[in-house]
Amino acid sequence: MLKATQILVRCIALAACAASLAALSACGQKGPLFLPTDPAAQGRATLPEALGISSRSSDAPAAAAKPATQPLPEVQPPPDEQP
Repeated sequence: MLKATQILVRCIALAACAASLAALSACGQKGPLFLPTDPAAQGRATLPEALGISSRSSDAPAAAAKPATQPLPEVQPPPDEQP
């Protein structure tokens, strides 16, 4: 009969194996990694911009960075329909 400690150790080992398999599994993208060069990708933020890290000198203000997206247009409420 298995003791409680043996069961616990086996469960932990099984969980560690499952976690390592999940971590090492592919994300689904096939082929080599690449940087997109299409015009739609030009306005996207880079990782340092998204994290708020400036590659420029520390005296440059971080707020001077250009936003990655344009603001959304204002939404107008629908007109009231009267019969």
